[in-house]
Amino acid sequence: MQTIIRKSEDRGSANFGWLDSKHSFSFGGYHDPRYMGFGPLRVINEDRVAPGGGFPTHPHRDMEIVTYPLTGALEHEDSTGEHAVIRPGDVQRMSAGTGVRHSEYNASRTEPVRFLQIWIIPERDGLDPGYEQKTFSAQEKRGTLRLVGSRDGRDGSLTIHQDVDLYATALEGGESVALALRAGRGVWVQVADGELSVNGQRVSGGDGIAIGETDEIRIESLGRTEALVFDMAL
Repeated sequence: MQTIIRKSEDRGSANFGWLDSKHSFSFGGYHDPRYMGFGPLRVINEDRVAPGGGFPTHPHRDMEIVTYPLTGALEHEDSTGEHAVIRPGDVQRMSAGTGVRHSEYNASRTEPVRFLQIWIIPERDGLDPGYEQKTFSAQEKRGTLRLVGSRDGRDGSLTIHQDVDLYATALEGGESVALALRAGRGVWVQVADGELSVNGQRVSGGDGIAIGETDEIRIESLGRTEALVFDMAL
């Protein structure tokens, strides 16, 4: 598989005033048959929600939904009885399974919230709905690949019901990290902020890069950066 770079400015978009959303893959009213997902990774939306705005209660089913806040605070409530406010450093996983209804609102009346919402196709349909949230400090991600989600929940990560290892990293200029890949796997790197070199390819905030058929992914920071790394079976 060749390396694919998904430039930030080429993503789909939707703007409803209270919501400014960028879509790495086809979503809602945006459809591009070239970008329907990568492996089990189905959605990466970068959402900015205005103060007081948000998504009213709506349904989901048979999807693993991971929320990664970047700035501000996001209030979540769902039909399993969960109610929480998540902020940068928190990572939330909701298994929609047989069906769940939830709402998401900016928890502030004065400050915007920005977050990545990620959908991963689960290993099977019909799972019991579930919810999990954990906090990973800036220091835990500093200069390393911190596992924040995995199939087996190892190393204190969230449990994702799919063969996906999700890492978060925060690097300063000149720092680098590497990830060895097993056969049959690929990586998607989503740059949240800053500028990186991924196996020699330069990418910036909002960009995504997909790489497969390689033994190792090397990420080098060209400044202060934050990124998510998805290692998954293809």
